[in-house]
Amino acid sequence: MKVGLLSLGRSTFDVELANEKHKKIIKLLENYSCEIIGSKELLLDEEKTLIEIKNLKNNVPDYILILQITFTDASVIHDISIEFDLPISIWAIPEPRLGGRLRLNSFCGLNLASHTLGLNNINFNWLYKDLENVTNDDISNLFNRALKKNNSFKELTKITTLDGMEILKKINKFKIAKIGKRPDGFTTCDYNQNDIEKFCKIRVDEIKLEELFKRSEETNSTLIEDKISEISKNISGLKKVDQKQLKKSVALNFGLNKIKDDHFYDAFAIRCWPETFTKYGGAVCASVSLFSENKTPCACEADVYGAITQLILQTVSKSEVFLTDIVDINNSDNTGVLWHCGQAPISMCDPDFIPRATVHTNRKMPLLFEFPLKEGEVTMMRISKGLGKLKMVISSGTILKRDMAFTGTSGVIKFHNSSEIFLNNLIETGLEHHMAITYGNHKNLLVEVASCMNLPAIEI
Repeated sequence: MKVGLLSLGRSTFDVELANEKHKKIIKLLENYSCEIIGSKELLLDEEKTLIEIKNLKNNVPDYILILQITFTDASVIHDISIEFDLPISIWAIPEPRLGGRLRLNSFCGLNLASHTLGLNNINFNWLYKDLENVTNDDISNLFNRALKKNNSFKELTKITTLDGMEILKKINKFKIAKIGKRPDGFTTCDYNQNDIEKFCKIRVDEIKLEELFKRSEETNSTLIEDKISEISKNISGLKKVDQKQLKKSVALNFGLNKIKDDHFYDAFAIRCWPETFTKYGGAVCASVSLFSENKTPCACEADVYGAITQLILQTVSKSEVFLTDIVDINNSDNTGVLWHCGQAPISMCDPDFIPRATVHTNRKMPLLFEFPLKEGEVTMMRISKGLGKLKMVISSGTILKRDMAFTGTSGVIKFHNSSEIFLNNLIETGLEHHMAITYGNHKNLLVEVASCMNLPAIEI
C-alpha cells in the first residue's frame, strides 16, 4: 500500500516539539511497513503544502494520510479533499498538560477538519492517541476503508413548554454585531441569516473591524487609566505586561461599548486575530471576558453561531457563559480540557487562585486573563450546522479541582458520558470547535427551547 503523507503544522506553535512528535510518527509508520510517498517533511506553510500536494498527485498513492502535528485551519484539508479522489485519514496527537502554553493544539485542528469534511460529505478515518500507546492495530484502522463509525449520540425527545416559549420570546429580540470576517479556513464560523431565521429571530449586523479600531483609538487616556485601575482590583500582574499594548487592549473595551450602546447589541462575534495584533496592537481577549461577565457574551473568530449559542445558554441558565475550545481528551482518566487564550468570565475563576494578567501565547501581546476554572457541574451546548444540518448539541460534565492545564483560561472536565464516547461523537457529528459552557445542569430546559425552535437536540 502506497500512503501519500502530508504533515501539517504552523510556525506559530512549538516547532521543536512538533518535529520531535513528527519523527516518532514517521518511525511508527516505517515499522508498520507501508510505503510512504512524499517528502516526510513537516509542512509549516500553505505554499509548501500545495507543492507537496502536486508532487503526491504525480506519484498516485492509494491512500492520503494527514498528520495534524499542530493546529492548522481547515483550508488545506479542504484542498486535499478536492485534489484527491482517495480515502483520507487524519492522525492528531495529544500533548502533556503541564500548565504552560498550548504548544501544538493538534486536537483543535482535527476538530476543524472533521467539521469541514463533514460539510462536504467526505468520510475519513482518524486517530487521536498518545504516541507511546499507538499499536499496529491503531495504524491499520487508519487505512481500513470498511471501518464502522463508533458513534452513540442520541436525539433527545422533543417537549414544547410554556417556559421554553417564554425563553424563545426573549431570544427573538436579541441583536448581534459581527465585527470583521471569520478567519480563512474557519468554516466552523460560517453563518447564514436565512438559516438563523428558521429557528429564531436574532438579527445579525455586520461591522468592519476598522470601525472597532477607530472607536477604540478615540478613547480618552484618563478613561483607559481608570479602567486599568479598576481591572487591577481583580487581576494581578498588570504592571508586568507592555504598558503601551495594555492601554491599546483596554481601549478596545470602550470601542466595543460605544458600538453596543449605539445600536443596542446583546452580543458580539469578533474577528479577534490577527489584525488586533498586527494592525491595532493589542488583544481583545480581556474585553471579551469583561463583557461576558456583564452578560454581553462575545464569540471570537467572528463565530456568529457561537454568539447565538452563548445568548441561548445565558438566557436559559441566567448565568455567565464561556465559549471554549476543546483542546484535549484523555480516555485513560475520562477527562478533557476546555480552553481559550484568556477570556473566560472572572466569576468562573477557581476561588483559591488569584487571576493574573498575561499575554497571548502566540502573539505575545496583552491583555488576557489567566486562571483555572472553578470546580462544579457544567452544561455544554452548541447550535451546530455539523454535517449540514442545524441542531442543538448538548453535553455535560464536572470541572475538576485541578491546576491549570495550559496558559490562559482552562478547566479539566470529567464528562458525564465517557470521554471516549464524547470524543467519537464530537468527530462523527462534525461538531464545530467552539462550545459554550455555563455552571449547573440545564439540559431539560435547553431541550424545551430547542423544541420550541423546531431544532433537533442531540446529546453527545
